[in-house]
Amino acid sequence: MEFRGLTGGIYRLTEWIMRISGTNLLWVLCSAPFLFILYMRLAIDPQYVNEALTLNWALGILAPLTLFPATSAMFTVTRKWVMGEPDVKIFRTFFRGYKENYKQSLVGGIFYTLLFVVMYVDITVYMVQFRNMQLFGILMLILMILLFVSLFNFFSMVAHYHMKIGGILKNAILLTLLRPFRVFSTLIGAIAVIYICWTYMPVLYVIAAGSVIAWFAFLNFYATFQKMQDQAKKREEEQNSKDEPELIELGKEKKEK
Repeated sequence: MEFRGLTGGIYRLTEWIMRISGTNLLWVLCSAPFLFILYMRLAIDPQYVNEALTLNWALGILAPLTLFPATSAMFTVTRKWVMGEPDVKIFRTFFRGYKENYKQSLVGGIFYTLLFVVMYVDITVYMVQFRNMQLFGILMLILMILLFVSLFNFFSMVAHYHMKIGGILKNAILLTLLRPFRVFSTLIGAIAVIYICWTYMPVLYVIAAGSVIAWFAFLNFYATFQKMQDQAKKREEEQNSKDEPELIELGKEKKEK
């Protein structure tokens, strides 16, 4: 039965609220160990240095095991929404994506976590202990921001492509450097969502924030993906450019079985 007019609009709105909140709650549930330790880390008094260090180690261990697979699964669901399939079964799609992408998410999570740790230590050393080398600390901070932003492309590629993890990591970073507008607009959108939740309704962190950011991130990624596909087709039509290697190699798009 299809509702029309105001009733139809309200019905579609409630449907989207259920989709967004359901996906976000699954993400929170699967990321719960990491999120719990993160909450403790943010709440701890700065004077408890040893306890803070222990919690940092716990976050570094739990991120690849819980946060990365859960976020990849969330992107699997929002990918469907962006590609015109809003009526997919959220529970089944989420956990299918969780299972299929777990290994890639784990390896990618270890890669990103190690890089973040190394960069954080370097920034701390350059900015605190070697004040005459703060320029290197600033450069490292910029690289760390770029690495963080590339996560949007990483999760989108894990959800969208059949590719080896090495190719996904390489292309996620290259795409961030070569096509920065879309991914940085995603960052601005994510900051806006976080600010709204923090200022007006913190409960939205639990029921909406993650899935809204994932939807917006994949929306921007998919627009970039389609543009790159069009450009690749044009290059294939030109005989002189057939043998030129691609800097960013497009993988095989995932299809439903």
